[in-house]
Amino acid sequence: MVKTISLRALLLALPVLCSCATVQEAVIAPQVSLRSVQVERLDFRNQTFLLAFDVTNPNPITLPIKSVSYGVKLDGMRFASGETSSNFSIPAGGDTEFTISADLDLLNTAPALLAIVRDATRNNIPYELDGELGVDIPFVKPLSFRASGQIRVSARGY
Repeated sequence: MVKTISLRALLLALPVLCSCATVQEAVIAPQVSLRSVQVERLDFRNQTFLLAFDVTNPNPITLPIKSVSYGVKLDGMRFASGETSSNFSIPAGGDTEFTISADLDLLNTAPALLAIVRDATRNNIPYELDGELGVDIPFVKPLSFRASGQIRVSARGY
């Protein structure tokens, strides 16, 4: 009797388990790029930067995003990284953008990075971006992204 119930439970669960793998495989990771880095606040101890990202969804379904984890390198040096809760959607086959605020202490953590940021206000510099988008769809694991390009840091009011 116990074996019969276990076998029935397994047979009933099998289609659900198979559909989980199918859903995960069917969702393609969006393309994410760093659109801009802007100095929001500068003082002696802390600096606040706004990181703006462009996202393209190649899927035929809207992707509701619940979290973003990211890492940004400027000219080969780690500039910012973190994870934040989010509440935005990427339309099916469409584009959107999102912005993250990053607080840094450049003076104490990396004087060389401070020089790169200063240079980036005058010249384009290479960036590397990687991370994951947490999708609010059952059975879908976070979707990884990676991109690189050139960017200039803009200073609002500086």
